[in-house]
Amino acid sequence: MARFNRAADIVKRHLRLRKKVSGTSARPRLCIAKTLRHLYAQVIDDEARVTLLQASTLEPALREELHGSNIASAEKLGAILAERAKEKGVTAVVFDRGGHVYHGVIKAFADACRKGGLQF
Repeated sequence: MARFNRAADIVKRHLRLRKKVSGTSARPRLCIAKTLRHLYAQVIDDEARVTLLQASTLEPALREELHGSNIASAEKLGAILAERAKEKGVTAVVFDRGGHVYHGVIKAFADACRKGGLQF
């Protein structure tokens, strides 16, 4: 009988993806991290090793309205991150799904970022 370890699978996928995905100053990397309670997103310039902006469901302003790591929170967080990216002048990013499968919360976040004006 095969035993599955979801956390190990996520780490394997993430390491495999990071070999191919890298952010530049022209197209920074949009990285999302997901736990059972919260979502964290960053826009990172890997060449300069600088985080340009970030958003999470832990921020005091968002904590009251966003509850949990669900699709509704992902959509709102994606819209907020896209708005902050526009203010910083970031229009195109490379999407790093952090080893998570592209469906559900991750897909909802990506779609909200696209609606907000970010190009993947």
